[in-house]
Amino acid sequence: MADSLPSLAFLGAGSMGGAILRGVVASGIRIDGGITATNRTAEKAEAFADLDGVTSVALAERPEGNVEAAAGARIVLVGVKPAMVPDLLREIAPHLAADAIVVSVAAGVTLQTFADVLGPEARVIRSMPNTPSTVRKGVTGLAAGAAVPDEDLALVRRLFETVGAVVEVPESQIDALSTISGSGPAYVYLLIEEFTKAAVGMGFADADARLMVEQTFIGATALLDASGEEPAELRRRVTSPKGTTERAIAVLQDAHLDRTFAQAADAALARARELAAGA
Repeated sequence: MADSLPSLAFLGAGSMGGAILRGVVASGIRIDGGITATNRTAEKAEAFADLDGVTSVALAERPEGNVEAAAGARIVLVGVKPAMVPDLLREIAPHLAADAIVVSVAAGVTLQTFADVLGPEARVIRSMPNTPSTVRKGVTGLAAGAAVPDEDLALVRRLFETVGAVVEVPESQIDALSTISGSGPAYVYLLIEEFTKAAVGMGFADADARLMVEQTFIGATALLDASGEEPAELRRRVTSPKGTTERAIAVLQDAHLDRTFAQAADAALARARELAAGA
């Protein structure tokens, strides 16, 4: 595994791009050539100004910041809002290095959209990270364009491995992946919220309810990670026959959680396709 990465540019370090940026810095990996991050306002740029090795640029003060950042980077991550991507690509296209790898962090923007502006020979990879990348526990899906050499895909994979796990998929699956790992943290937080309400309803103070529920989720997932066991097996070990947990599990299963999660993922996928179509 490489112990360094080439120069990076984050064009639009919003919530997702910012999460990746912070995760890369936290990993301690050496960046040969440094990192440049751009944002529209000085306030947003200031949020990254204290990160070691990062040059944070406010476009309001330096309008040419995107061009300068892209021109000096081997890997260019595009994290602006999807509707802004084509204009940004037209702005930076003449200034990209011949071997530049352009990585999309913009949901719903296809490889074809990039090729239409940058040309069919451009090295473009779609990525779908998630916010736990901030704490190096993320999952990122990667879909490479036809012009991307294996060694460039491996380089981008290494970039995202600094902040978690990586799954390589064809572009046809990247939107589906977004409904699971991309949106997934929100589903987990919703479960924590509702479980906490149940604890409060049983008479626990708010702080104690949060502590019990959040640490239960953190501990359960840590055990899952450390044990290597299937979730069903770990659930079985907690569920004594004719016990309290078995009764609770029966209620949850009667609520058809399998169907509910499938419907939620389908709804997210439908919206991802709407966004890709410009809706």
